[in-house]
This record gives sequence, C-alpha cells and structure tokens, in this order.
Amino acid sequence: MAAPSWIWSLSLAVILGFVNGNSEGDALYTLRRSLSDPDNVLQSWDPTLVNPCTWFHITCNQDNRVTRLDLGNSNLSGHLVPELGKLEHLQYLELYKNNIQGTIPSELGNLKSLISLDLYNNNISGTIPSSLGKLKSLVFLRLNDNRLNGPVPRGLAGISSLKVVDVSNNDLCGTIPTSGPFEHIPLNNFENNPRLEGPELLGLASYDTNCS
Repeated sequence: MAAPSWIWSLSLAVILGFVNGNSEGDALYTLRRSLSDPDNVLQSWDPTLVNPCTWFHITCNQDNRVTRLDLGNSNLSGHLVPELGKLEHLQYLELYKNNIQGTIPSELGNLKSLISLDLYNNNISGTIPSSLGKLKSLVFLRLNDNRLNGPVPRGLAGISSLKVVDVSNNDLCGTIPTSGPFEHIPLNNFENNPRLEGPELLGLASYDTNCS
C-alpha cells in the first residue's frame, strides 16, 4: 500500500533539511578552516553533524537555517571566505574586534536577508565591494577601524533601510555620499580617512577624486 502523502512530504522536508544544513555547515566549516582560533571558540564546529544549529555562536530559525553568526571579540585571525555568501538566510554577521585580514568577499552581496554586517576593529584591507549595494534589508554597516581603501560604493545609497554606516579610521578615497540614507549619517562616521573628501555636492564633483 502506498504511503500517505504527508509521510512523503515529511520525508522530503527532512531530506531538504539535511541538504540545506550540510551546505550551510560546509560553508561555515570552510570559514573555520580559514581562521586561527587560539581560544578554541570554534571547538564545537563539528562538520560531521547534520547541520550547524548545535554549534556555539550559531543561531538558526525554526527551519534549521543559519540566521546569526556571533563571533565578535573572539581573538580570531585569518580571513573571510566567499562561501559565506551561501548562508542565504543570514541576518547578522558579527565578526568585530578580531584580527581578521584579507578582503571582504564580494559574495557577501548574496546575503539578501542580512540586517547587520559588523566587521569593525579588524585588519581588513581592499575595497568595500559594490555588491553590498544589493543588501536591501541592511540596517547596520560597521566597517570602521580597518585598512579599507577605494570609494564608498554608491549602490549603498539605494538601500532605504540603512540607518547606521560607520567607515571611519580606514584609507577610503573619493567623496562622502549625501543621497538616500546618507542624508542622516553623521560626518564623524567617515572621519580619519585622509583621502576622503566631502560631503559631495551632487552634480558638481566626481565622487572618485583622490582615488587611484
């Protein structure tokens, strides 16, 4: 006799949970392998588990999808990995006050549910990816106290939800945006970027001056 349809639905949900959990677990374990962790804060990150929802510093929703990664002030070093862009339900990426180096992966622009991106007080270099302009749910963007260069991506001005932007204490260049959410961002959130000028006068100056 054929099994009732609800059993098949339940089985499919379980299988999908395994698949999703494994893909997210794989992405997070790739991050773990890229980090030096002298205090063993990632000790519970066991890649043999079905999904990463039992790992410390990880929060999941009721569907076992990762929604928070909380590793601020954890004495981590190393670099970020493009695989983080696979955590499509992630809302909070908290990696502040570590010694993370390297660049911000452009794949973070795939995190369409992201509300908070906190990478401040690290040693991150390179440019702020223009792909972050795709994060239409973003409210908090704190990248201050790193070694970032290049301009402030103009795509960020199209994120209506954005309330907090802090890129102070970097080596950014160009001019400070004033449109969209940047109308309400204090100028001291841009300070200590010697090559960053502004605020810009719309239509009167090229925003990429002093960038080379």
